Amino acid sequence: LWSSTPDDELLRLAHDGVLRKNGNLDAQVRRLLKDPRSSSLIDNFAMQWLQLRNLRLSSPDLKQFPDYNDALRTAMETETRLFLEAVLREDRSLLELLDANFTFLNERLAKHYGISGVQGEEFQRVTLTNPERGGLLTQASILTVTSYATRTSPVVRGKWLLENVLGAPPPPPPPNVPALKDNTQGDRALSVRERMEQHRANPVCATCHSRMDPLGFALENFDAIGKWRDREDGVPIDATSTLVDGTQVLGPAGFRQMLLDRKDQFIGTLVEKLLAYAMARQVEYYDQPTVRQLVRDAAKTSYKWEPLILSIVNSPPFQLRRVPAKPATAATPVAQ
Repeated sequence: LWSSTPDDELLRLAHDGVLRKNGNLDAQVRRLLKDPRSSSLIDNFAMQWLQLRNLRLSSPDLKQFPDYNDALRTAMETETRLFLEAVLREDRSLLELLDANFTFLNERLAKHYGISGVQGEEFQRVTLTNPERGGLLTQASILTVTSYATRTSPVVRGKWLLENVLGAPPPPPPPNVPALKDNTQGDRALSVRERMEQHRANPVCATCHSRMDPLGFALENFDAIGKWRDREDGVPIDATSTLVDGTQVLGPAGFRQMLLDRKDQFIGTLVEKLLAYAMARQVEYYDQPTVRQLVRDAAKTSYKWEPLILSIVNSPPFQLRRVPAKPATAATPVAQ
């Protein structure tokens, strides 16, 4: 929770052998969460889960995105960090990560989003009124790290969503996959969707792309640095898509509703990633009963952060440690 060594109070309770008695363990978890040092949970777990450490490595093409600079990148990262910390500190539902109607903006980022009434460099809490924006998935930080330098990528965004939101990562691509063609064909510009349709004509590519691309297309109204657009190279954006199970998704707002309709899948993914972070190891097949129980427990507490963390701390994988089996001894000879 602090990414640090235990403090004096925690060490004293452990030394006295009373950490697990009289509700002390849960009380200590709550104390640690309320301390400002628990912001390391955001800096370490959340940024790792969302792969937002890659934001500092992103280099959008300045010819296509002249508004992008270090100030905007820093604002993107700050927005996501403040948003996550608010959901944690206010013990909000995990589902608000998908559909919260508020965020934190300064003037630079508000202008990027087309939101008026925000002035100055200081960040302030802003209520979102545009139904197309809300929650993590429409924040510029995530939209930027899931794009290429020159364009959006429904594939990269779809893969990111499968891995980090839906917990269903696709297999690695086959070797020698051809690159996406240039966005011109004769005298007519082609949208990313049209180029992807040509790419999927290859049956080797079609299977995985049928899972990834519809998810990414739902966010296609956001360009490679998270700015809203209605057209790409003069071609109207089509953000509708059909998932492999036939579900119709209509743009970012419809996409968020689809995720909320499948909340157990999202919660299960988040539980697995938080449990892995807590245990400092991967979640294995024998941890799955615990994962399912944690998801059921989370539903009983309206998917709040604090009860979930308490459940993880009290779970067998966190409380117990696997030890290597003793080597088998040679059998005792039997007299013939």
